[in-house]
Amino acid sequence: MEPIPLHHVWDYRDVDRAFWREHLADWLPEQIVDAHTHVTNPAHRLERMTEEMRRQYWVNEVSEPIDGATAERCIRTVFPARQVTCVAMGSPSLAFDIEAGNEYLRTESRQRGWHALALVRPQWGPDRVAAELAKPGVIGVKPYYSLIGRDAATRDRHLEAGIFEFLPHHILEVLDERGAWLTLHVPRADRLPHPDNIRQVKEIRRLYPRIVLVIAHLGRCYTEQHARAGLPPLADDPGLYFDNSAVLNPAVHRIALEQIGPERILYGTDNPVFYMRGRRQWHGTTYVNRTSHDFHFNKEREAPEVEATYTLYMYEALRAIKCVCDELGLGERELRAIFRDNAQRLIRSVLRAKGDTNTP
Repeated sequence: MEPIPLHHVWDYRDVDRAFWREHLADWLPEQIVDAHTHVTNPAHRLERMTEEMRRQYWVNEVSEPIDGATAERCIRTVFPARQVTCVAMGSPSLAFDIEAGNEYLRTESRQRGWHALALVRPQWGPDRVAAELAKPGVIGVKPYYSLIGRDAATRDRHLEAGIFEFLPHHILEVLDERGAWLTLHVPRADRLPHPDNIRQVKEIRRLYPRIVLVIAHLGRCYTEQHARAGLPPLADDPGLYFDNSAVLNPAVHRIALEQIGPERILYGTDNPVFYMRGRRQWHGTTYVNRTSHDFHFNKEREAPEVEATYTLYMYEALRAIKCVCDELGLGERELRAIFRDNAQRLIRSVLRAKGDTNTP
């Protein structure tokens, strides 16, 4: 069959169809909630992506904005015969019009039966955050350290900021009052294990218990070492949730499922980034992305016959989850929890608090 265009430079090929049939078709539940995906109107870009910026960080090369219609088409392509809904957020960058992006995402999500997380800047006052949360279709927020301020020289100017610098207490108070959803991407080069991250996550849970707190990317624990250091200190809080988006490492998924449990983990793709084709390799607390496209970061190419076997990163992530679930003997109930039930339960709790009868 001919390749089907997905997004950016990626397409859907026979190798992907074969991978789906062999590893995923008989395993994935029929209903799925993608609890971490990005949807952005490209027209809302305020600053063009330069070659210099692409060389700064690999995500800058692959994270082209994807509009709602394209995102829906791609979802239908990569999840054949599945019913998929999304908890979606925009591109957390001041290179985009944040306000216009929030409204676009809200409208697109309502049209498709998805739920939206509004991007919020730390400079916004309580009334402005409350107004975003009051809009139909919005269940919560996505803060991000890069929304503190713009720096064209580096994407990570504010990487070492504390959580409360980009998510101040006056915003957390509004979220807590409304029982809203918060997807938190933890900062710092040391990722979740940084002592300040652990302390501040616990502080949020203690001071703002009504917030539906979801830690993104398993706390950015993409390596086994980070997962072993970062996940156990937060494992004993039954009201703290994690999404597993962007995690390809089977060892990390195993630690998460053993420490956190399937009842507190939500499936996520982090698309459109994870339409990338290739595989990831790990070295201590670092990783290397292998791909078949001629990106700046892709300096150590593998042999053409190896690259020809590459499938989508999102499929590699799913296979990693599947292998660990099989090893741990997790069955249909646990799979439904990870891929649908946990997210639906949290969405329902937010909608009840909001007085919205449009429950999933």
